[in-house]
Amino acid sequence: MTPHNHAKPGDYAQAVLLPGDPLRAKWIAETFFEDARLVNSVRNCLGYTGTWKGKPVSVQASGMGQPSLSIYVHELINVYGAKALIRVGTCGGLNAAVKVRDIVLAQAASTDSAIVKGRFGAFNFAPIADFSLLRAAADKADAAGLRYHAGNMLSSDIFYHENGFAGYDKLPDHGVIGVEMEAAALYTLAARFGVKALTICTMTDCLITKQEIDAEARQTSLKDMVTLALDVAVEA
Repeated sequence: MTPHNHAKPGDYAQAVLLPGDPLRAKWIAETFFEDARLVNSVRNCLGYTGTWKGKPVSVQASGMGQPSLSIYVHELINVYGAKALIRVGTCGGLNAAVKVRDIVLAQAASTDSAIVKGRFGAFNFAPIADFSLLRAAADKADAAGLRYHAGNMLSSDIFYHENGFAGYDKLPDHGVIGVEMEAAALYTLAARFGVKALTICTMTDCLITKQEIDAEARQTSLKDMVTLALDVAVEA
């Protein structure tokens, strides 16, 4: 047990999905898991364990932003033995070719966060996804006929950027295709502790075209994304 998690040793599977929203964690467990059971509810940051296609898997809400995610990921790895962590969330689009409802596989994660910058001194560490998880996700997305993009994601500590899209203007020119708030910290911790990690997001609003996804389309798209993530997780 930890100050943030009252699960017992063995309560989590080695493969864990990481949505930010506790209610999305609950929805994933109730919608997809067989024999789902609640293993953590401290601060209402819900965690569940069950099975998917007969194989054990867990879901743990990570909260919003890299500081919050870092707490849960550190403990999942070092206290509960997680070996494969897949963030499942939403992102904004920084490339007009990425349409609403498209899936984004974060091959790498640039960031403005001091969580990553402050650790490496003069070096600019490049947080990247585990290749085996990335390849499996791309292969399964192809097989399922899902529209997806693999590329560089921005993990920003700022949601309301004072300059709007202008605050990101150089990033799309260098191939950054989406923006969210957690992937870089996830990849950095996974590298530090020698485990696998991947971020899979659904693009829900484009900062360039101003397109936004409606509630019904969002739910359908999230089902596709979570199904993909679960299929990857249980084979990791």
